[in-house]
Amino acid sequence: MKSLLRLLPYLRHYRGPLLRGIVYVFFSTIFAVIAPVIIRDAVDGLQQDVSRGMLLNYALLIVLVSAISGVFLYLTRQTIIVVSRRIEYDLRNDFLSHVMRLSPRFFGTTTTGDLMAYSGNDISAVRMFVGPAVMYSANTVFNFIIIVWLLLQIHPMLTLWGLLPLPLLSYVVHKLGTLIHKRYEEIQEHYGTLTARAQESISGIRVVKAYLREEYETSMFRALSEEYRRRNMRMVRIQSLFMPMIGMLVGFSVILIIWLGGRDVIAGRLTLGELTQFIIYLGMLIWPMAAIGWVVSLIQRAAASMKRLERIFEAPPEIADGPETDHGITAIEGDIRYTDVYYRYNDHGPDILRGVSLDISAGSTLGIVGLTGAGKSTLVNLIPRLYDPTQGVLSIDGVDARKIPLDVLRGNIAYVTQETFLFSDTLWNNIAYGVDHPTEEDILWAATVAQLDKDVADFPKGYETILGERGITLSGGQKQRVSLARAVLRRPSILILDDALSAVDTHTEEEILQRLKAVMAARSSILISHRISTVKNADHIVVLHDGVISEEGTHDILIETGGLYADIYQKQLLAAELEEME
Repeated sequence: MKSLLRLLPYLRHYRGPLLRGIVYVFFSTIFAVIAPVIIRDAVDGLQQDVSRGMLLNYALLIVLVSAISGVFLYLTRQTIIVVSRRIEYDLRNDFLSHVMRLSPRFFGTTTTGDLMAYSGNDISAVRMFVGPAVMYSANTVFNFIIIVWLLLQIHPMLTLWGLLPLPLLSYVVHKLGTLIHKRYEEIQEHYGTLTARAQESISGIRVVKAYLREEYETSMFRALSEEYRRRNMRMVRIQSLFMPMIGMLVGFSVILIIWLGGRDVIAGRLTLGELTQFIIYLGMLIWPMAAIGWVVSLIQRAAASMKRLERIFEAPPEIADGPETDHGITAIEGDIRYTDVYYRYNDHGPDILRGVSLDISAGSTLGIVGLTGAGKSTLVNLIPRLYDPTQGVLSIDGVDARKIPLDVLRGNIAYVTQETFLFSDTLWNNIAYGVDHPTEEDILWAATVAQLDKDVADFPKGYETILGERGITLSGGQKQRVSLARAVLRRPSILILDDALSAVDTHTEEEILQRLKAVMAARSSILISHRISTVKNADHIVVLHDGVISEEGTHDILIETGGLYADIYQKQLLAAELEEME
């Protein structure tokens, strides 16, 4: 239950509407309890000489007070329930905002399905606590206090007999509530697994179809769904005990009241109208008693969900501005220096980079080559601070990168990663993703640099063509060129291309590199590639091998050295010659 304390800032923010809503609940209850008083007078009047006009007046009064009670109940929903939706909105935004600040390491250990479950079911469960649970709790408290006080005014001893089952009810609610909390936690945990499986099956549909695994994926999902149903049924069985238990206990109270109260009516100590009023009030307590069970269920669900959400909110952003950040830095030129840099992905893992020292002058172009797993991507990931060095210093413009504000650092870097990601949006919006309000001239220029302009002419709606999920309607080469256009549009101080041209043919690659020359001349550029043709014209080239720089120099110097670079170059030349012979 402590986890729900995290909601206090949200509740304080909307304390005005919440307090008004509780006041509305109070007045709704006040007018609701007036009706049984009118009914008492009407019943007692039947034993005397009462006219039709008086009965009509009683009926109109009952309608009036019930209508007023209904108006206040409507106002209650318009305040408390609306506030719950606003808190849900704020909580969901805060959740996404926090997730966006977390490091890639977090996403390596948390599935997309879990995050979808957190942002969907869990936040909705918390909303049910803030809205219906708060509203019905206030309703229950006011009903119970006011009605019990009125019952005591009518007949104190009869009231004690009528409330006799309440201690047993409290015990039952406590025990069942604890079980619901445990079962709901199990359900939500499994829901994340179920969602993750569905997300992977759908996003990987081409692989599923290519390997004829449709039936397998369907059977796996069916098994997970069956387990989800089974866990829900276990909780439903517990919840289903609430109403019968409450109904049985309240029914026992009504039997006692009719028996004992009937004797008092016969003895003349109680009027028939008062007994009728008493029984109606006791009936009005059925819902508050029932609401206790439902509210406890909502609270237990919300506590379980908030506990899960706290795991995310308490996950600290590993990369963030700190006390050492120099907010006086508003721009960077792009002079990059690695000084004895080491990096490992976890405390007990091997060093991916070992003692790397490297200078990249502002405005120069660096080429990086190496075998798979040599640490090339890890090396450049340190520049935008996707990770920080385990040891050593990465400085930009002579300043430790950790002192540069993150928005300044990343705002001056354009990075095309190995795995291109496109949104289910128009081609125009995918290119413009990293820039606010680009001009048409800027978009066309970026597309031309990326050799995308010719392809766009064949698209049904040009730049307004909607791309499928992750750009599924484009070829691999087209996806890379869209990502490249997105990067150059930013006109960054540092341009990083991590195997960004691997899916285009050598002829298109050469044309793109020619057009990129003017772009790269004005900024620091880093080209990572398995193709020597991509990096051969770079100002400086380094060869990474097993996390260390094993060779460096210009293309000609490295060829003369006869090391790994020259070996890769000769193999690629031979492969090209064989391809031409075919």
